[in-house]
Amino acid sequence: MAALTDAKRIVIKIGSALLVDRTTGTLRADWLAGLAQDVVWLKQSGAGVVLVSSGSIALGRGVLGLGDGSLALEQSQAAAAVGQIRLARAYEEVLAPHGITTAQVLVTLEDSANRRRYLNSRATLETLLALGAVPIVNENDTVATDEIRFGDNDRLAAQIAVTVGADQLILLSDVDGFYSANPSQDSTAKRYDTIDKITPEIEAMAGDAGSGLSKGGMKTKLMAAKTAVSAGCAMAITDGFALRPLSALAAGANATWFTAHTDPQAARKGWIAAMKPLGTLTLDAGAVAALARGTSLLPAGITAISGAFERGDAVALLRADGTRIGSGLARYSAVEAEQIKGHQSAEIEALLGYPGRAALIHRDDMAL
Repeated sequence: MAALTDAKRIVIKIGSALLVDRTTGTLRADWLAGLAQDVVWLKQSGAGVVLVSSGSIALGRGVLGLGDGSLALEQSQAAAAVGQIRLARAYEEVLAPHGITTAQVLVTLEDSANRRRYLNSRATLETLLALGAVPIVNENDTVATDEIRFGDNDRLAAQIAVTVGADQLILLSDVDGFYSANPSQDSTAKRYDTIDKITPEIEAMAGDAGSGLSKGGMKTKLMAAKTAVSAGCAMAITDGFALRPLSALAAGANATWFTAHTDPQAARKGWIAAMKPLGTLTLDAGAVAALARGTSLLPAGITAISGAFERGDAVALLRADGTRIGSGLARYSAVEAEQIKGHQSAEIEALLGYPGRAALIHRDDMAL
């Protein structure tokens, strides 16, 4: 496996049991300070870092005196509202002294299921990372119900890894890897160092959640691994209780790595290329040449538009003679694209009546 310091973009999932003391319901401040040091180390190595953090409900229930038992939906949402503000403040307080800006990003399942909202989330996260910030992502438990929730942050972390094009996803857990059986119940259980393919046999070995504060179990971690590796992102499960858990992982701490057989960019390009186009954009010679140099597609280079597509839909890219050169995800609907085609990006706001994105198709959303 590539070293952590070789990764260009890393998503780290933090479970509730790591952040919140089960006995007192309070934040484990020393552990969080150690994690902050690891984040600084990764950023100094040149990586963009995203933290997907549980803990808001676990923190909030302690503040509200809700005890350790199961909570009604409205109690969970109330606990999340109280706990989330404390969670965000805690991350800011440990990272700000290192000169790191944090950003809170709360999402629901709809933000990835709905194409338009997915692209909005992706653009926001990309901008935050480009500006050097560390996004702190959590499910928006104050509004999410069973019908619109991920249900656990393992799945959420995998989706965020796909969204930002991460090459590594680290699940900091209360177990040190994937075992052939539950090691607390079977002394012969074997831990896997590496899993190259998630077979039905591997899936049959997965158990359920074992922590009173966490929602996820090994089954959800396997689901996360499937999502991650299919998008070119390697994933590790490791024990997060060490005070510097990522440094420990880099130094050889027990872990299971799920290997990816492609890279994030190639996986995304393949996904876009396989989508059925819902329209076409005809480009002038200058735009075709610019795309070959790796640039985004600007409205000025478009001469004709066909089809009834919406923002986020796939469209085919054509030369003037009708030859297809690739496809991409449109950042404007067909109606909007018709209004701005042939114009400079600086004119978009005047033409549409509201600010827009400079590119009609970003180079990361294009397969040539």
